[in-house]
Amino acid sequence: MPLRNIAIIAHVDHGKTTLVDAMFRQSGTYRSNQLIAERAMDSNDQERERGITILSKCTSVEWRGTRINIVDTPGHADFGGEVERILKMVDGVVLLVDAAEGPMPQTKFVTGKALAQGLRPMVVINKIDRGDARPDEVLNEIFDLFTALEANEEQLDFPYLYAAGRDGWASEDANARGGDLTPLFELLHRHVAAPTVDLDAPFAMIATLLDADPYLGRVLTGRVEAGRLSQNDTIRALRGDGSVVETARVTKLLAFRGLDRVPVETVSAGDIIAIAGLQHATVADTIADPVVTVPIIAPPIDPPTLAMTFSINDSPLAGRDGSKVQSRVIRTRLLAEAEGNVAIKVSETGDKDAFEVAGRGELQLGVLIESMRREGFELTIGRPRVLYRQDPNSGKRTEPIEEVSIDVDNEFTGVVVEKMAERKGEMTDMRPFGIGRTRITFLAPSRGLIGYHGEFLTDTRGTGIMHRLYHGYAPYKGQIHGRHRGAIVSGETGTAVPFALWHLEERGVLFIGGGEQVYGGMVIGENAKPSDMEVNPLKAKQLTNIRASGKDDAVRLTTPRRMTLEQAIAYIGDDEVVEVTPHHIRLRKATLDPHQRKRERRAAMAS
Repeated sequence: MPLRNIAIIAHVDHGKTTLVDAMFRQSGTYRSNQLIAERAMDSNDQERERGITILSKCTSVEWRGTRINIVDTPGHADFGGEVERILKMVDGVVLLVDAAEGPMPQTKFVTGKALAQGLRPMVVINKIDRGDARPDEVLNEIFDLFTALEANEEQLDFPYLYAAGRDGWASEDANARGGDLTPLFELLHRHVAAPTVDLDAPFAMIATLLDADPYLGRVLTGRVEAGRLSQNDTIRALRGDGSVVETARVTKLLAFRGLDRVPVETVSAGDIIAIAGLQHATVADTIADPVVTVPIIAPPIDPPTLAMTFSINDSPLAGRDGSKVQSRVIRTRLLAEAEGNVAIKVSETGDKDAFEVAGRGELQLGVLIESMRREGFELTIGRPRVLYRQDPNSGKRTEPIEEVSIDVDNEFTGVVVEKMAERKGEMTDMRPFGIGRTRITFLAPSRGLIGYHGEFLTDTRGTGIMHRLYHGYAPYKGQIHGRHRGAIVSGETGTAVPFALWHLEERGVLFIGGGEQVYGGMVIGENAKPSDMEVNPLKAKQLTNIRASGKDDAVRLTTPRRMTLEQAIAYIGDDEVVEVTPHHIRLRKATLDPHQRKRERRAAMAS
């Protein structure tokens, strides 16, 4: 059967997964009476809750005798490691762009990777039925983007369609408002070349994705580069330096058919498959016939730019929620994550109970922490910090810089520009975007953006949209001031009393309510002043046998500010950590003893 291998790439929320849903329906992958979930490719719990794609996933549809293998890719820059790997598996890409928003930072990132590999993109301008759609301008912006990314003449001559993926139609006419996806299928068949393969060569493929199956064990996914493979054949895995990892027999061969992986007896070059039977091979290894001695070159992955410290939960409330609290269990889980996710690096620290985990951004590491807490882990997470480098020529320190694209109402442009300037952001572009809105682009240090998103939403009253993209390393920009307000810290251990919290409300914003467990060193609120304040949240009203002449004041507490995991990680200061358990997210001082905290503070001031 003729093959086509494609990836669908786009910025987050531009409609990739919804378009794949429509392709499933119209290709006959689903029965007419089959009950399916919306965004069927987003099968992970966090993907459904967050509304984004986190993991690359393979699928396939059949259309008029041709099998089209489709890879649905993440749209957020933090998961760029997923995108870079899967582009090695495909022969063409569909670039999906919102008809109103136009090319966004992640569009630029992924498209640059595709163009660098020589792939010829097809452009689908999606959501053409939006009231604020501007298809002609967006098409020109895409052409300008390709030019800026140094696309060759063949890549600049890209075909394009207009579509509404949610309604399941595509057309060459920007004014169309109905139909089906036949124009898209025809364009895929016509524009994407069949895989160029050698069926007579020994079997070889590069492992691109790794996951675990409860029945099959480790399952490696990739595209067969050459030859054929049958079940029970002997294969071996090679590292990038040519060393042999292991030799084993294929226990299961799987091919992608719709949303399922189905067993097959034989696979051939060009197809995207999954193999079970290897115990030690991992992502970027070459899986090949035993006669093959030269590995396939794996594409380089951009290095991590952000790191956090993961350690055991050593608070007074440790062990009450989770079942996985030992450092060896945490270490095993982190190493397993790093093995399957090449964008994450795990290293040991001087403390035997702590590990440094480096990744692309706060969201990527936040997803990992959330997954671990749902699995029953208890953790202590340190403040995110950027990874500096030394310039090989000048010897000066350099830091990661991000390109920040911000869409705001015109009335908020002033405060956004002011706040970004405080964070050493340099404005590179400012232009009108729709009616009454402005798009501003900055180049800003990653460390200056940690914790800014919540403040940004407050400043723009929830109407602003901010997207970030790794840009590169640049000379150190100087000191950036952190949080402007101090913390309200509990000095006692026990159950918080509403009467005590009621009197604390005038001193700042509380993070807890009455009846919650607290301990000495736990951060229970934000002080209105820059300094930290230690309080007693257990103080109860003193009762006497003297009747008061007036009515007692009723204790009515303001609803406390509850932080999500990402908000808590971004909020903490350098001397604070986040305690993460399956049911609680608590902020606390890294050093719980108040006297020791004072000694450390004096030592820091002296140095």
